[in-house]
Amino acid sequence: MNEKFKTTKKAGIYGIIGNIFLLILKAIVGFISKSQAMIADSVNSAGDIFASLMTFIGNKIASAPNDEDHNFGHGKAEYIFSMFISISMIIISAKLLYDSIMTLVLGSKLQFSWFLVVVCIITIITKFALYLYTKSAFKKYNNILLEANMKDHRNDCVVTSFTLISILLTFANIYWFDSVVGIGISIWICYTGVTIFIESYNILMDISVDDKTKALILDIVHSYKEIKEVEDLVSTPVGDKYLAFLTICLDGNMSTFESHKLADNLEKDISKLDKIYKTIVHVEPI
Repeated sequence: MNEKFKTTKKAGIYGIIGNIFLLILKAIVGFISKSQAMIADSVNSAGDIFASLMTFIGNKIASAPNDEDHNFGHGKAEYIFSMFISISMIIISAKLLYDSIMTLVLGSKLQFSWFLVVVCIITIITKFALYLYTKSAFKKYNNILLEANMKDHRNDCVVTSFTLISILLTFANIYWFDSVVGIGISIWICYTGVTIFIESYNILMDISVDDKTKALILDIVHSYKEIKEVEDLVSTPVGDKYLAFLTICLDGNMSTFESHKLADNLEKDISKLDKIYKTIVHVEPI
């Protein structure tokens, strides 16, 4: 198992442990104090446990090498399981939105407690530490599972900060803000879930490589003076990288050995790009 998968595995384990701890803490204090924002936060932590578990399982499958049945490996498992994470976020956000709106309409029963303040501070510190770890790993390995977890930890830092504000506002007898924060949390979770879903969907539906990488590929192709024309350039995702297919036109008088040697060199040069997993070049004589 390479370093990318080892790091993603650690991120999943750390997330599971941290979120179980926060779920228990926030659920107990939230129900005792009747804070809708804290209860929403605790349900969010339950979703975070699921997200971290999906990261762990998805990473384990994706780390398996290529075999007879999966010639290009199992990299797309990252996107399948990140889609599971996104769907869970959207479902949780819908339930939280309903509960928060009902609390806003019927009135909040929030009871101030210093325990709420302490839980918020503990949550912010824990989540910020997890965010920094996953952010560092994501920048290094560009893994969508790490990206999903990174965004989740970041969102939790923000929404828990607003939860803390809503708790402190009860000193001024402002109770409606607690429900508003619950609504804000649900919308934030839904937005994050939708963006991750779209990104995963695009990869699973074989979206082509981005325009910047296409331009880099064409720059490499044009550096070969023997290439008269590029007839075709298509790509398909393989995990977090892409398989590139090119059809190039060469002088028909060039020998088969020379044209194949040029194609081999071109494949090696293009495959050096960060986002390219493998390149296949087809030669057409003109």
